[in-house]
Amino acid sequence: MAGEDVKLYGTWRSPYSRRVEIALKLKGVQHKYYEEDLTNKSPSLLKYNPVHKKIPVLVHGEKVISESHVILEYIDETWKGYDILPKDPCEKAKARFWARFIDEKCLPALKKALASMAEERDKAVEEACELLQLLENELKHKKYFGGDCIGLVDIVANFISHWLKVLQEVVGVELLTIKKFPKLCEWSENFACHHAVKECLPPKDKLLAWFHSHYGSATTSK
Repeated sequence: MAGEDVKLYGTWRSPYSRRVEIALKLKGVQHKYYEEDLTNKSPSLLKYNPVHKKIPVLVHGEKVISESHVILEYIDETWKGYDILPKDPCEKAKARFWARFIDEKCLPALKKALASMAEERDKAVEEACELLQLLENELKHKKYFGGDCIGLVDIVANFISHWLKVLQEVVGVELLTIKKFPKLCEWSENFACHHAVKECLPPKDKLLAWFHSHYGSATTSK
């Protein structure tokens, strides 16, 4: 089963697509990548994900898996050699909790803070920073959320490590700073410099150019 062809449908600027690429890289899984134009979705994407019509989609032989969290767990259970999720049931449950916290609480709050108009921004930034503080506290003295090795929570937090920094620069909002969140910033550097991760992150200059062209004037400055 693990020897079957693997295909990934995604887009270069999506942190959700890049999550899957990171997991495949950590596992050493060879795959073929298909870049999707989300303004003109391919017949293959619509065929493989007819419900949500979104990326990422992983195709493993005849099996089709969508939604990044689901794909990450599928990858972890299908290919051995590197543990994305802990083996211990309690630790595994904790990792799932924090991964869900990031997607359901942190990312919406961060995006709101970055997209808010000037009169609403201070409150949105405060709310987002309160959530980042919880992640700062959870890191404790660990190198990664997963301990000494990158795990599920680290992969799901990839937006905070890479995309958030770029968007802060574009919009002119300070959220993740060394002064506010020293542990989270240190984690961010460790994560982005990991050999399996840095090969999967979109180039900063390309991401900056794309966000400037799409969102640079979408909000008003303070």
